[in-house]
Amino acid sequence: MRQYTAADFCGFYYAHRGLYDNHHGIPENSLAAFRAAAEKGYGVELDVQLSSDGQVVVFHDDTLDRICGVHGKVIDYPLEQLQEMKLLETAETIPLFTDVLAVLRQGAGPLIVELKTVGKRNPELCEKTREILRSYPGVFCIESFDPMIVRWFRKNAPEIFRGQLAQPEADYQGQLPGVLAWMLAGCRFSFLNKPDFIAYKIGTRPERVLEKRKKGILLVAWTSHDAEKDAKENDAVIFEYCAPPLRYQEG
Repeated sequence: MRQYTAADFCGFYYAHRGLYDNHHGIPENSLAAFRAAAEKGYGVELDVQLSSDGQVVVFHDDTLDRICGVHGKVIDYPLEQLQEMKLLETAETIPLFTDVLAVLRQGAGPLIVELKTVGKRNPELCEKTREILRSYPGVFCIESFDPMIVRWFRKNAPEIFRGQLAQPEADYQGQLPGVLAWMLAGCRFSFLNKPDFIAYKIGTRPERVLEKRKKGILLVAWTSHDAEKDAKENDAVIFEYCAPPLRYQEG
């Protein structure tokens, strides 16, 4: 497996959950959305989770309610049932990660794979994602909000470029203990997982995050609705609802 560097990811625009249009029959994280992104040549950001029978699928939300109209989590259902569920009442269904990669290898730019937290099965998700990516010929990296997932890759796949997702403390909306929210918002677990990049929500970033950028850690913006404007203060931009060029600077 080739070991990628910052130059392989800098200056790209990444289509958030594919080049989707939820209002016109191309739902997020669907094969149609990834096909559209690959046809344009954009970089892509997507999300992976586990089904109950251990298959790696592409889906973002913690629950199936918003996208599929079904109560429960992805990990509560086997693949066969998940693939019977329709995405936003379209013909599209929850895709296998391997099927998405088969589409993206047709021309997409670099790939950012976000691993969602699946509790005690996090190591299984990490291991299976790593093994699937080993056969992907394109440029890829991984990221997660969960610093322990990022740490898993540091320990078990140090050759894979890795990133810490983060957002302001207020965005956790009381879902986590205050101290933990403060630590996550400030990327204070970076001494454990040594991220190559920090993907931070657009807006005011903590000074300590900006200091890390000065030390060579990439800063990635999410999720931009004006990608060319947000490119000015970030090394890469994850976008939606706009159509930027493929790149804005040479890596």
